Amino acid sequence: MIGERTVVAVDGGNSKTDVIIATVAGAVLGRARGPASSPHLIGVPDTIGLLGRLIAQAKQHAGLGTAAVFDRAEVYLAGADLPTEVRILTEAVTAAGWAHQNRVDNDTFALIRAGTDAERAIAVVCGAGINCVGRDADGRTARFPALGMLTGDWGGGHHLASLALWHAARGEDGRGPATRLTEAVIDHFRVATVEDLGIAVHLGEVAPARVDELTPVLFAVATSGDQVARRIVAKQATEVLSLARVAAERLGMREERLALVLGGGVLAARHPLLHQSIVEGMPAALPRAEVVVSAQAPVVGAALAGLDALGATMDAKSALRTAV
Repeated sequence: MIGERTVVAVDGGNSKTDVIIATVAGAVLGRARGPASSPHLIGVPDTIGLLGRLIAQAKQHAGLGTAAVFDRAEVYLAGADLPTEVRILTEAVTAAGWAHQNRVDNDTFALIRAGTDAERAIAVVCGAGINCVGRDADGRTARFPALGMLTGDWGGGHHLASLALWHAARGEDGRGPATRLTEAVIDHFRVATVEDLGIAVHLGEVAPARVDELTPVLFAVATSGDQVARRIVAKQATEVLSLARVAAERLGMREERLALVLGGGVLAARHPLLHQSIVEGMPAALPRAEVVVSAQAPVVGAALAGLDALGATMDAKSALRTAV
């Protein structure tokens, strides 16, 4: 039996899933972590199944019975991009019966809540992919479909890694400018040539997912002064600022004071070239914005959204931030 109102908070991404059980007073009762739960990767039924198992683990950690029902579930998932996807997932979460009230949305909304208490805020997440959402003081939101190249997106860890390999190959065979990426890719994978690596990936001798290892390689080469790598990093900064600017314009708050929350592995790493380019571009894109690199995991934002909905005090929210 749960003695006070509770929320179960979920942040499900393309690489991992975090679950927190918290009380309205801000106490953290239980936690669990598991693999990726994006419905784009594993489908809606398997997403719900995985979340159910992780919530059961968190209940066990909290000393709660398996039949315990929470007052509120806040479920934020990578892949909940379109209204129809949010609707389908909301129906599935409601049917699972984890809580009396449920909210499902894109995981970028968890990031924005984790990063700031400000009413006006924009969040850009750059992890495996890239996405952006915004909210104004009236609760209106702005968002993007975030379907990759299909909807005009550019960047994110996977794309950056692919570009590193692409430029390394072209630098090697002469179709593109010479770049230190060629040598860096060869050294990282311990192959004779970049062409050999491409063939090995094609034949399944090297797992395609390993190409993503080149994202930090790209930033290291850019830091060394390589112009090809630096142009890629500069383009990523431009894309982050473009997303934030457009989201702010849609909400009519480009000239307002607001927080720009940066998150996801690529942005949270604070690579000096990328981060400084974003900061330097802020006056033109969002003149009165403050850049915030979220110090807390998005699942904290999911839990805070639940406490918001339950009418928790600011002291309770501060307690939650401290506890996680």
